[in-house]
Amino acid sequence: MTAPTINGTRYPQPVETLLPAARALDLPAGQEFPSRNRLMREFRIGAAKADEILARLKSEHATRDRAETLRTAMIVRGALLTPETDTTGTATPRLDYPEPIGPDPAPAPTAPESIPLPGPAPVAPVKITTPEQDAPVSVVRHPDTPTPTGLDVTPAVRVRSAVAWPVVLLALPAFVAIWSGWVGLGGLTGFGIVHPLPGIADGFSLNTAITLPIGVETYGAYALYVWLSGRVPNVARRFAKWSALGSLAVGALGQVAYHLLVAAGITSAPWWITTAVACLPVAVLGMGAALAHLVRAHD
Repeated sequence: MTAPTINGTRYPQPVETLLPAARALDLPAGQEFPSRNRLMREFRIGAAKADEILARLKSEHATRDRAETLRTAMIVRGALLTPETDTTGTATPRLDYPEPIGPDPAPAPTAPESIPLPGPAPVAPVKITTPEQDAPVSVVRHPDTPTPTGLDVTPAVRVRSAVAWPVVLLALPAFVAIWSGWVGLGGLTGFGIVHPLPGIADGFSLNTAITLPIGVETYGAYALYVWLSGRVPNVARRFAKWSALGSLAVGALGQVAYHLLVAAGITSAPWWITTAVACLPVAVLGMGAALAHLVRAHD
């Protein structure tokens, strides 16, 4: 089976080419559009292409109907508005709505010429008052926040900070217990009296056990302050957070180790405790230097 010859070719034709042939088909009386089966049979096309051609024909028919309806309405409206001539020869427009039925309305009353019209009522002068100037807005700042230079800043309302002296009272007994525990643990792990200035001051001696509470606990308190201050870069804040928690944990373990050794009557700590305690000053030095560099990284 071959396709019918349209426009001199037997190859499948596009919808735009088949539309003129579809419009020219002879239809039975009373039928406006060819059926899909007839389109498929006449042009040897599939159902999809036949549906598209049929949709195009219906769309064109609807467009023509709307145009015909609009043209008819315009013709009718023009006939209604065409002027007609009465018996006196005067042209009167023909209206598309009925004329009012009933007597003519009464004429509007006219005012006598001798009665003067009232003038405009006097208007009282409006008193213009200048708006009151608002009071300067006070800026509330943290006491430690520096004031930016080159800006006109109004005096800030000073916010009273919480008192800190109860912390000192709470820290005194903790300081005594921590100091004695670290010094005692240092004595059990080999820390003791040394002469740091031989040949210069032979009589000057120093107990190296005090380096443990000064280094570990001081670094823990400083790292905790940096972490909670909120005025350092994020990387420094994270480092201070974890190193402060680690320092406090190491301090607690040192106190536990000392009291367990003393309670057991041990006068010399095991080697692994001695090794860990001996590395603490070096670890504190490294963490302190790293935290100082991270704190000043944004300067």
